[in-house]
Amino acid sequence: MPRWLRENALTVAMLGAFVVFLLLQSVFGWQTHNEELSQYGAAPLSWWAYLGSGHFAEAVFENWESEFLQMGGYVLLTAYLVQKGSAESKPEDQGDRPEDDPRRATPDSPWPVRVGGLPLAVYRNSLSLALLLIFAGSFVGHLLGGVVEYNEEQALQSGAAPISAWQFLGTSDFWFQSMQNWQSEFLAVGVLIVLSIFLRQHASPESKPVTAAHAETGA
Repeated sequence: MPRWLRENALTVAMLGAFVVFLLLQSVFGWQTHNEELSQYGAAPLSWWAYLGSGHFAEAVFENWESEFLQMGGYVLLTAYLVQKGSAESKPEDQGDRPEDDPRRATPDSPWPVRVGGLPLAVYRNSLSLALLLIFAGSFVGHLLGGVVEYNEEQALQSGAAPISAWQFLGTSDFWFQSMQNWQSEFLAVGVLIVLSIFLRQHASPESKPVTAAHAETGA
C-alpha cells in the first residue's frame, strides 16, 4: 500500500463509503420519486433533473443536519460533562489538558496558538464551531429543499398554493422530519457512551484497552 494511502486510509474509507452511499441514495430516490410522480400522472424526471429536485435536497440535508448537530454537540458537551467509566469521556477530574495551555506553544503549534488573542480564542473552540456551522448550513439546505418538495406534493395532491420557506419552517412536517433524525443521532451516541464502559474493541481508539477496568474513564 502506498504510504500516502496508508497514512490517510481512514479518511479515504469514510469518504469513499459516503460517495458510494450518496450515489445509491440518488438512484433509489430518483426511482421512488418517479413512482410517486406517475401516481399523479406527472412526467418522470431524468436522473440529472432529480439531483436538482427538492426531494433529493431535502433527503440529503435532513440527514446531514442531524449528523453534524450530533457531532458538534458531542464535541462541545464532552468538553464539560463526564461519564465515569466511558471511553468517550475525559477523566472526571480533568479540565483543560496541559497541552491546551497556550503558554506551552512550540514552533510547530498552529499559528493561532502562536499569535494569541482573538485567533487563539476562536481556535480553542474551532472544532465544535465548524461542526455546528455545517449543521446550520445543512439546516438551511433542509429547509429550502423541503419547502420545494412540500409545495410540489401539495400541488400534485390538491393544487394548493405554494408557501414560503418561512411558512414551511412553522409546519409540523418540517419539525417531524428533523426530530426523527435528531433523536436517533443522540440515542446512538448515548448508547456508545454507555456500552464503552463495559464492552471493548481491541485496537480501536474509541474503546478502552481490553484489560482496562470498567471504572476506568477515557480511552
